[in-house]
Amino acid sequence: MAKKSMVQRDLKRRRLADKYEEKREKLKATIKDQELPAEDRFAAVLALAELPRNSSKTRIRNRCEVTGRPRGFYRKLKMSRIALRDYGSNGKIPGLVKSSW
Repeated sequence: MAKKSMVQRDLKRRRLADKYEEKREKLKATIKDQELPAEDRFAAVLALAELPRNSSKTRIRNRCEVTGRPRGFYRKLKMSRIALRDYGSNGKIPGLVKSSW
């Protein structure tokens, strides 16, 4: 089980990313627009730098919803390899058969 503080930190980052998503998109579009004057684009760069660092999508870490583990994460199932094996062994995931030989 991951530390609860790390899981909460990631949840906070997700909320911030959702909150500032539109604003960041508009500022980035302004920065990329070559038709605008350099002063306006530079002002957009400064405004983007003023936004919270944790509001960037790249700061979000995929974590297992069961254990909070950050590594060995399956995106399709939103859980780690260890939780997947445990749930599969207990028959909690339909269609998953644990192989044995």
